[in-house]
Amino acid sequence: MKVQFIAPLLLVLSGCVISGQDTASQPLNTSTPPVENPAPTSRSELLADPDFRAEYQAYNPSRDELRKMAALRGKGVLVFYGSWCHDSKREVPRLLKLLDESQVNPAWLQLVPVDRDKQEPTGLYKQYKLRYTPTIIVLDQGVETHRMVERPKRSMASDLTGL
Repeated sequence: MKVQFIAPLLLVLSGCVISGQDTASQPLNTSTPPVENPAPTSRSELLADPDFRAEYQAYNPSRDELRKMAALRGKGVLVFYGSWCHDSKREVPRLLKLLDESQVNPAWLQLVPVDRDKQEPTGLYKQYKLRYTPTIIVLDQGVETHRMVERPKRSMASDLTGL
């Protein structure tokens, strides 16, 4: 009787592997965040942390950066960060300040806290191949268009918009 149950189960499981469909590489819909509620951190919770708040208050984006941020309208922004990470404490508040000062509201903004191993309970870190924090990813129609890892190469606005 056990064999009758196990054989169909193995067939079903092997069908998932044989089908070749890799759900991790499937594009996401940008109308909603990738994971609806993975114990997210809100802006207010993040900025309640003294280190994040101090950087937010100290950062003064240039007019050029604020102008470039308009390109994020209608796009999704996914932010992996560590509350323990000095780069996250610098860059994530700057992103929030850029969005606030430019008055740009992306389609959605999802803040995803990760542990020191760069993992979080939903497994989203695997899908986006997270290696360093912070990692800020811009999605348009479910397709990643820009990614900033640890610190900007040019400026945050330029790196996230391509301008």
